[in-house]
Amino acid sequence: MLGKENIEMSTVQEIKKALSNLKPQEMAAFRAWFDELDAAMWDTQFEEDAKSGKLDIVADSAIADYKKGKFKQL
Repeated sequence: MLGKENIEMSTVQEIKKALSNLKPQEMAAFRAWFDELDAAMWDTQFEEDAKSGKLDIVADSAIADYKKGKFKQL
């Protein structure tokens, strides 16, 4: 019986093989699509982290630095 790890590795290998066979124009289209997907996934993760409070310490630190005059207004 194949485990999840073996199935995932097979899928990754299949994707790599398929990508290596793309023509330059197809690769460009794939790259554009993947960049959009990656950015959307990052945005979703960032929003989830912000809502959960995981970024509060970063925001608090930036506000404290601003109040200390470490940043100048533009």
